[in-house]
Amino acid sequence: MLFRQIDDPKLAQYAYLIGCQRTGEAIVFDPERDVDRYVAAAAREGLRIVAVAETHIHADFLSGARELAEKVGAHVYVSGKGGSEWQSRWVGPYKHTLLEDGTTFRVGNIEFRAVHTPGHTPEHMSYLVTDRGGGATEPMGMITGDFVFVGDLGRPDLLESAAGVEGIAEPSARELWRSASRFVKLPGYLQVWPAHGAGSACGKALGAIPQSTVGYEVANSPALRLVGDEGAFVKDILSGQPEPPLYFARMKALNRDGVPVLGAIPAPATVTDVAAHAAEWERPGTVVVDTRPWPAFRDGHLPGAIYAPIGKMLPMVVGSYVKPEERIVLVCEPARADEIVRDLVRIGYDRFVAVVPPEAVQAAPKLDTVPELGVQEANDARGAAFVLDVRGASEHAVARLADARNIAYTRLAPRVHELPRDRRILVHCALGGRSAAATSMLRRAGFDAVNVAGGFEAWKKAGLPTAAPGKAGCGSCCGGSCGG
Repeated sequence: MLFRQIDDPKLAQYAYLIGCQRTGEAIVFDPERDVDRYVAAAAREGLRIVAVAETHIHADFLSGARELAEKVGAHVYVSGKGGSEWQSRWVGPYKHTLLEDGTTFRVGNIEFRAVHTPGHTPEHMSYLVTDRGGGATEPMGMITGDFVFVGDLGRPDLLESAAGVEGIAEPSARELWRSASRFVKLPGYLQVWPAHGAGSACGKALGAIPQSTVGYEVANSPALRLVGDEGAFVKDILSGQPEPPLYFARMKALNRDGVPVLGAIPAPATVTDVAAHAAEWERPGTVVVDTRPWPAFRDGHLPGAIYAPIGKMLPMVVGSYVKPEERIVLVCEPARADEIVRDLVRIGYDRFVAVVPPEAVQAAPKLDTVPELGVQEANDARGAAFVLDVRGASEHAVARLADARNIAYTRLAPRVHELPRDRRILVHCALGGRSAAATSMLRRAGFDAVNVAGGFEAWKKAGLPTAAPGKAGCGSCCGGSCGG
């Protein structure tokens, strides 16, 4: 048996390529939409992909299951549980199997057993993997999807907090408790292969270790330690979850109803004659996404551009501030364009107009800047200004500015009507990264927004007044990797 975990560090997502080396057949679990890399990975090992399986209808990225069915004729395995609302509606034209709890199937000499593990979603399946070709009679491990992570469990509130299904969070938490109660009885030696690591918004305390074992998780996972007390478990799993990005609801719908077939990866042309195109790029329906470092963006960017640094913040920012039907102009090093395009294709952005090298920006007929204040200047300006805290609610609850309004940066765009247009808005986060992106979006929308350099941590360090004592900082959703 060949086993490969394929990592997307931006979305903290893991797909799995599992192949039978004797027959040359392979399956991919939870692929992202740009499937050429899985096909290439299989080919390097002398394998061909004949099947694809999903643990559940994902919220944080577009699945590549349909793409593999189209591209290589892969047989599709998806859950048949959870009720009609949570069935994959797109599978009809393709070879497919709707899985029940306990359904087994083989790829080559490797056996997979579907285990219904609802809670994160109603239809969620995990998969026990047994290498029959290697002589095994018991499973080696479990592909747990968004059910069990390293150090955490998949959050049960996303259907309510992201997809707007009212009243489902607590019943889902109790379903998760029942699934967890069964999980802790599995053999301790079983390996745990999750769909996400640290940085994913699908949980609140995911570890950065890529895999684990049942025994280790039972001994060390804070959530699993509460399995003996349903009430305590439900209360804990529903508290402190980070605000999901706005694009999660769209991912859910597309993954259920059918992800548009991508085909080739978009390859926008590099454009250096910015002066000839600047006016066109300012028209409605086009958005400039600028990935340069913050000082460069702050001191001069194309009018209306959104600041979205390369890394884990990029999909969060674009997914929260750019509409999928809008055309995108990327300001980035051309050598990194394919990487960035793939990052955005994975969350449903396909319409790329051009790649603008950073040095070409200075040739634009006009440039905008972003005002930025140090914490002492911001404190002096508070009396006449509106203070906006774009950290997560859990961070704001620990320590905050007395007069600050809290709206997480990933949830800000549909709530701009709550902000004043007749006052300057001082935008802060923990360290200045999230607030920089939010400030760029607000200025594009016509607000007099100012970034607070250094954020809340610099505010505390300067000894300026706060409303509640305690330690606050980035970490509610990505362990500090977003830049604050």
